[in-house]
Amino acid sequence: MEKMKMSVGGLSGEALNKLSKMLDNPTCGWKQLASVVAEQPQFRCSEKELTCCSLQVLNPAGSPARTLLAWLADRSCPLDFLLHCLRKIDHQEAVQFLTASASELIQIAVHPQSQQAPLGSRVVLTCRASGPPGLSYQWFRGKEEIVDETGTSPELVLCPLSPTHQGHYICRINHGEKCLFSQWAHVGLVHAAGSGEGCGSLFPGSVSGLRVIKQPQSQSASEGDTVILRCKAEANPPAQYEWYHNKVPLPQEKTYLLEIQSVTTEHRGEYRCKVFNLYHEVWSDTAAVTIGPCLVTDAPWVEVDRGSETQEVNRTGAGIHPMQQMVNPPSAAKKFYATDKVALLIGNMNYHHHRQLCAPISDVHELTNLLRQMDFKVVSLLDLNCQEMHSAVTEFLLLLDKGVYGLLYFAGHGYENYGNSFMVPIDAPLSYTSKHCVCVQNILTRMQEKETELNVFLLDMCRKRNPNDGDIVQPSPLKVTANIVFGYATCVDAEAFEVKREDVSNGIFINFLKRRVCEDEKVTVMLDRVGEEMGRCAITRGRQALELRSNLSERRSLIDPIQTSECSASYSARNLQWAVAHVLPESRSVQFDCGVKVQLGFAAEFSNVMVIYTRILEKPKEIVSCSAQLTDFPVEVDVDLKRSNQETLLEAGCLLLIKEELSSPDVPSLYTRIRSLQRLRMELTFTVCLQYTYVNMDEEVEERLSVTVGKPLVAKLNLHEPRPSQNSSSSSYSSLNSCNYPGSSSFVEDFASVGSAANAWPDYAQTGSADSNADFLTSSRSANVPEETDSPEIFSAPNPLVASKSLPFSHINDENYKFSDMCNFHSF
Repeated sequence: MEKMKMSVGGLSGEALNKLSKMLDNPTCGWKQLASVVAEQPQFRCSEKELTCCSLQVLNPAGSPARTLLAWLADRSCPLDFLLHCLRKIDHQEAVQFLTASASELIQIAVHPQSQQAPLGSRVVLTCRASGPPGLSYQWFRGKEEIVDETGTSPELVLCPLSPTHQGHYICRINHGEKCLFSQWAHVGLVHAAGSGEGCGSLFPGSVSGLRVIKQPQSQSASEGDTVILRCKAEANPPAQYEWYHNKVPLPQEKTYLLEIQSVTTEHRGEYRCKVFNLYHEVWSDTAAVTIGPCLVTDAPWVEVDRGSETQEVNRTGAGIHPMQQMVNPPSAAKKFYATDKVALLIGNMNYHHHRQLCAPISDVHELTNLLRQMDFKVVSLLDLNCQEMHSAVTEFLLLLDKGVYGLLYFAGHGYENYGNSFMVPIDAPLSYTSKHCVCVQNILTRMQEKETELNVFLLDMCRKRNPNDGDIVQPSPLKVTANIVFGYATCVDAEAFEVKREDVSNGIFINFLKRRVCEDEKVTVMLDRVGEEMGRCAITRGRQALELRSNLSERRSLIDPIQTSECSASYSARNLQWAVAHVLPESRSVQFDCGVKVQLGFAAEFSNVMVIYTRILEKPKEIVSCSAQLTDFPVEVDVDLKRSNQETLLEAGCLLLIKEELSSPDVPSLYTRIRSLQRLRMELTFTVCLQYTYVNMDEEVEERLSVTVGKPLVAKLNLHEPRPSQNSSSSSYSSLNSCNYPGSSSFVEDFASVGSAANAWPDYAQTGSADSNADFLTSSRSANVPEETDSPEIFSAPNPLVASKSLPFSHINDENYKFSDMCNFHSF
């Protein structure tokens, strides 16, 4: 039944209350329902939410089941899935009640359409609905009910059309005390010869009868965004619509509005709409839809006057593709380059003593993909303690040099005292002060010592004052460099918010930033536009507003190309430094005594989060079933045992990798997600546990093999170890100035171990030119795809960028937000 596709929120309050009473019992009730609905991750309730449901019994009017149903409604749980779950827990009474309630729901199938027709013609407005027997219709023009006989039928006939008929019409469908309103439709007059033909003609010959008044518009979008195309027509009889994608019909799209949620590259192409009625047929203009940020690093660019017509279209229209802004620059136009581009992204969620956050994982992932497509070397880290944050910043500074663009993004808890911003680590005590946190202004001072060309700080955190911290931190004085940009997700003494979505949550700031960050604009201009769009969002107005602080004097953009000719040795060395923190173990096969051969594959989700999958490559015929599971991981790393060795990435807790499945359907795999690799002190060792059954034997046999894969990804940097103290400009930290190879760095200290593992690292200290070995370096634009061969070379030719699939539900849509969904990053 089509109505079963509707959300739980479509049920009336009375129906929800009755259903709640049936489920408020301990034997077959809301607890069992909550357990069953968890088979769909987007409807899974956390322990905190389940506890909140249980506590409703302390309220005289409270209902645990009603609270659970409200959450399911907020998450758009369909009625058919709820019915499936009720059947699964064998609650027959609730099943019968929900089936009967759904049959009584009123659903409008055809809404009245706006029309324009000449004086004296015949206009028909149609509204049709499905529901229980005995539906009745009422038509209104504005607030005035139409009381003639046509005002009580699904079709309202206006004949002969006169000036008094002009206006807005709406239909109300009634069933007992229940009612539902249609959309508004406007009826207007047009001046045309022969308009006095009267009602005897269904269609006046002087009127075409069908005219497209709104054409679908070409647009660009990123993966995961929502694309909306509109094609409106005036017609008599009312128009019908059919949408086509690359000349192929879309059978489910039959309205004037085409909305595609969570778009991928499959949705790019040309779209047209066929508009028709009983007498005529016309086609709309073709709308071109491009998906994904454009890769623009080598093309010439020039600043476009924001007051020009082209620029106004870009600001107010639906996303102009960056390639459409390219023009041939005049000879006098100055081009800007970076000697390299480096970014450190930190997302803290799982705090030990403060409110847990949800959005940083998706926000860091979104920004990582976008920055990589602009040739940034990105280090993305989740859940760092204080020591790890300080060490990560130190390693980040080692990647900086003269002329480099440096970007730091932080999502998590934070505060601001006396003009200084502080990022809060996950191990910060309950009453933390500046000594427990990382000062952003101190990082900026150290960045300036590297003579970076552009310093961008994006702080997605609260900026309220910390009442526990009375210290006044005085960072070293800043140089006058005219190259600093601060993008604060919120204003001083205000909070930053995240919005809960199904599987993942998103921060308000990143939702708007990702649309603009790849534009060919001065960084401050780009952030200004982000702030303007945030200001137009109803849910954040008066609660969160972007604040921009900058002294940037040149038109530098994040998409500026990299110019390496002046310092190629430095660039190559920096590539090597970055690559050390992003080495995945080699894919390998493990042979068991029973004859089973198991493949181990690896994929990186973040710089400190890795997924391992096991796949059965070979097994003897006498073995009917077998599976290879991973266990016995070191205590330092974080592995959720309940979600390890799962058949899908989603079940393993990984929502963000490029592919939903890393193996073919006929060769199933088991996935295990390993977090907190930065805490790994020794090599990563685990056990592959093979469980199999022979023919005609019921007893399962088990074999175990220990596997060591070295220190993967960021584990090589030993972020858990303290770094030497900073001594201003005479620091002992290594520098890449004058194109020298770095001397003292944990990057370089691990160089030998990486080389022995991969057998593919060039020795830059001994070669005369780093350029000759450039092909062996890991490209910063390579995607984290799993190893698929038995023993691939780690540093083969750079892979082309495969943009990670953006998160669903990440595109800001004002009308879908609820204030109850919002959580802030502040935790006092």
